Amino acid sequence: MKKYGFGIDVGGTTVKCGLFTVDGEVVEKWEIETRTEDNGSKILPDIAETIKAKMAQRQLDPEEIAGVGIGIPGPVNAAGEVPCAVNLHWGFVPIEKDLSAMTGLKVKAGNDANVAALGEQWKGGGAGYHNMIMVTLGTGVGGGIIVNDQVIGGAHGAGGEIGHAHVDDTMTEQCNCGAYGCLEQIASATGIARLAKKALAATDAPSVMRSAEKVTAKTVFNAVKEQDVVAIQVAERFGSCLGKALASFVAVADPDIIVIGGGVSKAGPILLDYIIPTFKAYAFSGCKETKFALATLGNDAGIYGAAKLVL
Repeated sequence: MKKYGFGIDVGGTTVKCGLFTVDGEVVEKWEIETRTEDNGSKILPDIAETIKAKMAQRQLDPEEIAGVGIGIPGPVNAAGEVPCAVNLHWGFVPIEKDLSAMTGLKVKAGNDANVAALGEQWKGGGAGYHNMIMVTLGTGVGGGIIVNDQVIGGAHGAGGEIGHAHVDDTMTEQCNCGAYGCLEQIASATGIARLAKKALAATDAPSVMRSAEKVTAKTVFNAVKEQDVVAIQVAERFGSCLGKALASFVAVADPDIIVIGGGVSKAGPILLDYIIPTFKAYAFSGCKETKFALATLGNDAGIYGAAKLVL
């Protein structure tokens, strides 16, 4: 009788780990360091070691474990292989095969953003829905698309790379992906801060943002809540670009709900006030009433989604 599963979320600094029951209750969660030296060769052995140590500590038999789900910051193909994960200093890694050999357990791997989306659909903001688009607004913009309870990874593992949809023909700065005018350059925390600095430099209008030690996305939305005119202009630009992009995405995936997560989502419901009007203006008629929600699992979405891969 399978009783438990592990959810592992690999980041560039730490590896978040969770032990779950088959019903999705978190039994325990912990973190270990992501050791990226030597081309990340220590990462999988460290993960295997912490899993085996936790099983020994809790006296769990391998027969009780459904498996290990793992989210990786990079594309994962259908064979459970990672062609490249830059932040981990990995080239090609057959992650499912290697980690299974190290632990003796079944392993299922997925892209971290897709896995986080699965977590939110399972136990978070998208719970109860079978079709969902998740957008994570952090340092970059990530996403995940779920159709009929299945994560859409695509032919190259790049399904759901929402942040690199082209939304702006005027952008002169280059995105980290090498292109110009990506959604990530406007809707990420970094992008919002850049828009704010440009807006402040372009006007002499008073703004509470001028007194901030460092202008961040949080600075912008705190100022919006104070009815700051310059901050509102930035929020309108952000909401317009993201709303139009989401209108295009729903015409393809037709989700029940769109869940907004990542650090920027901590601004709260006011965020949706700037996204939804543009979305409704541009969305296909059959999709205009698509629901919106904020993510609820925070930094735990990845371990929940990873566990869901095997439970």
